[in-house]
Amino acid sequence: MALTTVPIHLVKLRDGGFHLFVDIVAFGDNRWVVVDTGASRSVFDKSFIQRHSNDDRFAHNKAYTEEIIVIPQLQIGKIKIKDYTPLILDLKHVNSVYKKLRYPSIVAIIGSDLLYNYNAIVNYKRL
Repeated sequence: MALTTVPIHLVKLRDGGFHLFVDIVAFGDNRWVVVDTGASRSVFDKSFIQRHSNDDRFAHNKAYTEEIIVIPQLQIGKIKIKDYTPLILDLKHVNSVYKKLRYPSIVAIIGSDLLYNYNAIVNYKRL
């Protein structure tokens, strides 16, 4: 597998911590997502999936759910992943915190499934 560089955005939090973000394209929509090395699986926000999917499971069910759907193509930097199947969760609680901190809302959290499968190395010095 060839080495591919994906720029990381480092966002400092008020408590001295920080979050890592990367750009993705899913359903033709370019968004920032959080990179969480401690998350076992990647998850996409249910409302984002509702807006972009024709799957009836997400059109009518407003309750919290842990569903799986196929994203025809997920792009992270130059990496193009076909038929990716993340978990779907309601991320409005995460986005409400980001809104209070005046940070952009997110549509996904990239977890260890993708980081491991693509041998990701997080280089904090070079971002």
